[in-house]
Amino acid sequence: MTQDVQGAVSPRYAGTRVQRVEDARLLTGHGSFVDDVSRPGMLHACFLRSPFARARINGIDASAALALPGVRAVFTAADLNPDVREAWHAVAGKDVPDTPRPPLAEGVAKFVGDPVALVVAESRYVAEDALELIDVDYEPLPAITDFTRAQTSDVQVHDDYANNVAGGMAGAPPDEEIFATSTCVVKEHVYQQIYVPVPIETRGLVVEWAAASQELTVWASTQTPHELRAFCARLLGIAAQRVRVIVRDTGGGFGQKVVPMREDMCIMLAARKVPAALKWIEDRRENLMSAGQARHVDGTARMAFDDDGNFRAADIDFVQDIGAYPTPYPVLTSAAIGMFFPGPYRVPKASFTYKTVFSNTAGLAAYRGPWQFETLARELLLDIAARKMNIDPVELRRRNLLRRDEMPYLNPNGLPYDHVAPIETFEQAVKILDHEGFRREQREALSQGRYLGLGFAAYIEATSAMTGHMATEGATIRMEPTGKINVYVNGGSTGNSLETTVIQLTADALGADIEDVATIQGDTAITPYGAGTQGSRSGPMTAGAVNEAGSILRGKIVALAAHRLKVAESEVRLAHSTAMVRDDPAQAVTFGELAYLAYYQPRRLPPGISPVLEATARYVAKAPILWANATHACTCEVDTQTGQVRLLRYIVSEDVGPMINPTIVEGQIAGGTAQGIGGALMENLVYDDDGNPLATTFVDYLLPTATEVPPIEFGHIEVPGPGPGGYKGVGEGGAIGSVPAVINAINDALAPLGVTITRLPASPAAIMSLLAEARQ
Repeated sequence: MTQDVQGAVSPRYAGTRVQRVEDARLLTGHGSFVDDVSRPGMLHACFLRSPFARARINGIDASAALALPGVRAVFTAADLNPDVREAWHAVAGKDVPDTPRPPLAEGVAKFVGDPVALVVAESRYVAEDALELIDVDYEPLPAITDFTRAQTSDVQVHDDYANNVAGGMAGAPPDEEIFATSTCVVKEHVYQQIYVPVPIETRGLVVEWAAASQELTVWASTQTPHELRAFCARLLGIAAQRVRVIVRDTGGGFGQKVVPMREDMCIMLAARKVPAALKWIEDRRENLMSAGQARHVDGTARMAFDDDGNFRAADIDFVQDIGAYPTPYPVLTSAAIGMFFPGPYRVPKASFTYKTVFSNTAGLAAYRGPWQFETLARELLLDIAARKMNIDPVELRRRNLLRRDEMPYLNPNGLPYDHVAPIETFEQAVKILDHEGFRREQREALSQGRYLGLGFAAYIEATSAMTGHMATEGATIRMEPTGKINVYVNGGSTGNSLETTVIQLTADALGADIEDVATIQGDTAITPYGAGTQGSRSGPMTAGAVNEAGSILRGKIVALAAHRLKVAESEVRLAHSTAMVRDDPAQAVTFGELAYLAYYQPRRLPPGISPVLEATARYVAKAPILWANATHACTCEVDTQTGQVRLLRYIVSEDVGPMINPTIVEGQIAGGTAQGIGGALMENLVYDDDGNPLATTFVDYLLPTATEVPPIEFGHIEVPGPGPGGYKGVGEGGAIGSVPAVINAINDALAPLGVTITRLPASPAAIMSLLAEARQ
């Protein structure tokens, strides 16, 4: 509700579908990305990459490349790697043991695409040509590319890691007596393939070293500008205040751009050795070959139920491939697969065991919900159990999903759930779907020889896991001399529209018209420190920071207005960028008039009234974990003659607390859902037995399009979280629930033919192979 200045109601923007402020810029082609940055005399970098999955590097002769006109330098490991001071990232911290991560390959190349040398030239074209002139004496060695055999392989990826095991963990041991005595026990082997983020903008950096001032400026495509700055300072051994990171528009990240990778390290190190700014823009082939793998888990899961279909126990044992040089983030989140496996269900006992193993493939990198395998394995087994017990999967979930009145609830692995109601999102999805109506349609179709299926997936998601540097977020809000307002936040916006949501929140916090508020983010020189976009934290954490800073600035504005209007502070109300007397709105002063007084006539203020119309504050999370949850429902038709899957309807009912902007929330869900549909049906970064990647272009690496992704239907449940506004994160959920929902729909369609898919992706070839096996 909104009224004019004389009214009694302030405008409220949070919760409304405010148009995204960045759309006009982006949709008209006026965005500014890293590749748009041009600096005087700028040089260009290109990487020479190993053609072997494992090979000893006996020597590198770059003389012919250096003789090519336009080539300014060729760097090898001997040139760059000794300059590394510290290479830890805040997601793990400096005291957590990490795996090797040399900038350039040292001694042995360990996957196809491993960066071996860096060419710097006057243009990318010349740099590419120079790569062909570098002579590397490779001695090919046996490689291990099948991570399921890595622990027993004679090949050791890293000398210090016996049996190629990087780490692992076990929870409580499984209660084998429960599994031995339960009425229904299901056990399945579930394999999830490699699929990857493929952001529309690949990775990229422009790094400029100013020797005279000993300052470094970095233009980056990153989700974490402040941590990139801190990482760069540690890497080079220089003071952080001498490093400035600038992030303009970023064309997608999806986790891949959280942690600086080895190529980023190389460009930072090389920038101090060349006379001008150095640009590196990753091409698509490099992105698919070396920017990191995701998912790739092989596991066995078990579930036990009593006579009434109630959970008695759940157990999962899995191995995750982390490639040759993983980033620390997803290695840490492997534990979450086991910890989260009980999901949003009433599970009395749970157990898990896992190992992370090296292979001669690209390193594991974060990707939207990196623990997603827990939902995939659990939800597939629930449907398999329902068929075994002759219960509809809807009814089995209904009996076991947690309710609002059970909160707080401690899951059997010790995770404290609260502020969630999983049964409510589930029931809403069932209602939107018209479950009974679909089952009638399915039976009728089957009588005609058509195979329709319905799949559900329910999950609970830890958004804003508040540990370490992610537990706090800063904001600065400043009223300028014109009365207009700028809000400064750390940035890292990669399509999740922080630009719009922080403006909405700031306008509400100060009683300003939204047209009077703008945001500045992504420049570490002027914005407060923050952990960036990761872990579905941006919404609730920036909301908390804006609330903290906004409360302080609001108090300053009210004090100034009370003096100007000659009333008590309690009588002042802010609305429409105006301060007015609560019982006499005709007595008013605009924000512009207040700003003029503070900036240009400060001597007219009495002692005790500050002329400073800005505030900086830090928000510290109210809970260690903020939980969101959702249910995905998918219907499909499978053509048993071709193996083709056509999705018919797709429904998501989610609870992320109150929505700051429903359009942005739904956009995040839809984007993640599309990525999950791709992961279920077609995306596959497959390697051959020699470790050669077979999908390094979009001809071979298949992505979903509008043809494969049906319109998404949304339902919303609002259970407020414990922080300001009750907001929760939403960034990762769509990618978590969509894969199992699609696979369950396919399995439901093919159940009459005795087919169950537990090895992904569910490509037409895979479906036809399973149908052939079933017929035999």
